[in-house]
Amino acid sequence: MTISGSHESDGVGAGVAAGVADGVADGVGDGAADGVRAAGVAYGGGGGGVPNDDGHWVRWHQMYEDPDSPISMRLRLVQVGVREVLDHHAPGPIRIVSMCAGQGRDVIDVVAVHRRRADVRARLVELDPALVHFARARAAAAGVDEQIEVVEGDASLARSYAGAVPADLVLVCGVFGNISGGDIRATVSRMPAFCAPGGTVIWTRHRRPPDLTSSIRAWFAQAGFVEKSFVAPPAPYILSVGCHVLARRPSGPSAGVALSEVAGADAGGVPAGMGTLDPGVRLFEFIGDGSRPA
Repeated sequence: MTISGSHESDGVGAGVAAGVADGVADGVGDGAADGVRAAGVAYGGGGGGVPNDDGHWVRWHQMYEDPDSPISMRLRLVQVGVREVLDHHAPGPIRIVSMCAGQGRDVIDVVAVHRRRADVRARLVELDPALVHFARARAAAAGVDEQIEVVEGDASLARSYAGAVPADLVLVCGVFGNISGGDIRATVSRMPAFCAPGGTVIWTRHRRPPDLTSSIRAWFAQAGFVEKSFVAPPAPYILSVGCHVLARRPSGPSAGVALSEVAGADAGGVPAGMGTLDPGVRLFEFIGDGSRPA
């Protein structure tokens, strides 16, 4: 297992390691794809792998009902990261954004039982109306529907996040395994505009060949992030989960992102604001079908 990052001083990463020790992993080879197909998933043609069944993602999420499923294991690992961000965040509001949020379990279930729940203001963006309904009902049942906004919308469009960024925590889970390498790089390069200074990004990606996780980690570094942890359980597991913290202004503005100059910086040299996101930007094209752990 690979667990790397500078997390000894603040506890971020230590909990991730403990979570893995408790069986937190994801994506056992082709077993994950088999699990999706066993759920009755239909796949689209045209070579793009995009499902042609409106119920595809609803059935895909049914695997969460099995606590021993690979997808449930991944969920627990991500939840460890969310919990640690809340644990260590300074007093005051905590803003969270989740792309392609699905049922929202990674945010809702942690916030609902956390001592900082009243400080959270989260926006979860999901396109599938059935998953949106599930997430809203789950948040309401947990008593956090005022803290957690579930938006039915296209997570690939920057305008879906208007008013919610910059955020203290951005979740990009289940995304990088379903978009092209070029779109992954472009999305990472835009993360500074999503994050408040010191903001955290938690992301997931499978490690099937070609394994892009090393490149993704390098792209985050180029964008001004410091890696706090990277968890890659050993074979036969193929999942990885990364956690990166925004530490500096990136070397230059990315296409579609206007990084505005902001007066002032904190003691660590981090600007008081990292810029604004062009609402007209499409961040990525979603081409996957969930058959690979994303």
